[in-house]
Amino acid sequence: MPTDIEKDEISGQYTTGHEWDGLHELNTPLPKWWLYTFYLCIAVAMAMFVLLPSIPWVHSYWHGTLGYSSRKVAMAEYAKMESLHADASRKIAAMSLADIRKDPALLETALTAGRITFANNCQPCHGAGGQGRPGFPNLADDVWLWGGKLSDIQTTVTHGIRSSDPDTRYSAMPTFGDDILTAQQIQQVADFVWVNFYGHAEPGVDTAPGAKIFADNCAACHGDKGQGGRDFGAPPLASHVHLYSESRDTIVAQVTKPRLGVMPNWGAKLDPATLKSVVLYVHSLGGGEE
Repeated sequence: MPTDIEKDEISGQYTTGHEWDGLHELNTPLPKWWLYTFYLCIAVAMAMFVLLPSIPWVHSYWHGTLGYSSRKVAMAEYAKMESLHADASRKIAAMSLADIRKDPALLETALTAGRITFANNCQPCHGAGGQGRPGFPNLADDVWLWGGKLSDIQTTVTHGIRSSDPDTRYSAMPTFGDDILTAQQIQQVADFVWVNFYGHAEPGVDTAPGAKIFADNCAACHGDKGQGGRDFGAPPLASHVHLYSESRDTIVAQVTKPRLGVMPNWGAKLDPATLKSVVLYVHSLGGGEE
């Protein structure tokens, strides 16, 4: 024992012999409960070291006497989920959309799969909640170009719009600026649509010439009251929901040289169960019709 070890008068503990600026370090022993807990942790660690995978070995690693593997557990759970998913997919593929909706558990599975599929494939154009973007229809409202029933949505999703599918939905608005209407006539029909269907007051503007031009050239598809035509995919002009924008300049541009969007035919890319799931999800966004 070092000669400078002494007993502290206040605490009754011996010092270690270390001293800093007159302060002596006490040699206070650790509490027994702490020591016992520490020893127990060492014993448990040694037991786990033997029982479970622990350290690298020569060509592999110590697998443990229990043979436990978290990877095997995870893969077993994954296989179980894949089996459940495959079973649900088979049911969805075999059942009609109407019958799937009658099965709450299966419908929930389909909507979950549809939401994921929509996020991976449709969201970039139609938005996260189906709210649409300029040139891409809003799927969450009740305004539909081709119809909002389950069968309508299924046809659109399966075959696409102006896609390479031979059964694709197809509509083409004439390019009225190519010698069909004069620039003045295009302005007149734009005035008529802007005032009568879009609901913007334009004092002093005579919409009668535009009304006749609309009746002769546009009403066959868009309807005489601007109600649209689902047989042609013609937008309802009087709905106050517009594909590109609500500006008068957009009307002029669309009549002069229309933009014709394209939607892929997802029937060539998605399996039947996944396609039905995304159809059900789109129908559930808020605008689906019965």
